[in-house]
Amino acid sequence: MSYSSSSKFPLLMPLMVACLIMAASGSNFHNDFDITWGDGRGKIVNNGEVLTLSLDKQSGSGFQSKNEYLFGKIDMQLKLVPGNSAGTVTAYYLSSKGTTWDEIDFEFLGNLSGDPYILHTNAFSQGKGNREQQFYLWFDPTTDFHTYSILWNPERIIFSVDDTPIREFKNMESIGVPFPKNQPMRIYSSLWNADDWATRGGLVKTDWTQAPFTASYRNFNADACVWSNGASSCKSNAPSSSTSTNNAWFSQEMDSAKQQRLQWVQQNYMIYNYCTDAKRFPQGLPSECKMS
Repeated sequence: MSYSSSSKFPLLMPLMVACLIMAASGSNFHNDFDITWGDGRGKIVNNGEVLTLSLDKQSGSGFQSKNEYLFGKIDMQLKLVPGNSAGTVTAYYLSSKGTTWDEIDFEFLGNLSGDPYILHTNAFSQGKGNREQQFYLWFDPTTDFHTYSILWNPERIIFSVDDTPIREFKNMESIGVPFPKNQPMRIYSSLWNADDWATRGGLVKTDWTQAPFTASYRNFNADACVWSNGASSCKSNAPSSSTSTNNAWFSQEMDSAKQQRLQWVQQNYMIYNYCTDAKRFPQGLPSECKMS
């Protein structure tokens, strides 16, 4: 697979009128995240500017955000495990808690040297997922940092890579499809061994002679409503409360140029779409698939 470069889109999201948007631009990982497991395999380095997760045969590692969010534009730059990463998974996602949780997923499935990573996406609402879409990338995600973004507002979720949208999950509650809008979510990430399924359905196992495997993170940015003590930092959930373009993410939708980029990705790089997997859903495709 051939790779080409892509650029990062600058984000300009200050304060909303009647809605305080908490931004973590230029953030320090010490202030925004806790390393939650891995016995020292997760590290914050470079004066808080970079976080690394490592995996060896004994354990992987992971971290989570100190804040919970209810809607926002979340960006993180990642550089994935290089070389033979088969069997490894780097997960980066938003999730709430409980048995009817909401979740918005990026998962990067490792592969043999020279074979492309698979970017696996999913969206859970009220504990129901099974909405997988998978993609190859149009660049090598192991040689440099690239920006992976989740735009989550009351009307839609947009997954983007270097400001190119790859997937949109719209609010379709009008036809009975639950949408994540009531449960605050934290940001989580982990690097772990999943060689029972991650690469070619588990046929390719992790080569532990290549360990430790390391993924790196930098330039976290959250223009978002922070949830704390049962209340949102956003005083109003009505985007009409401001006409400022600086709160655009709260009511943002894709313009025609972004829609064309989305179509380009889905036509050229999508390798699995649950909405076209009729064998998986013999009783009929999910309702949202019939609307897209």
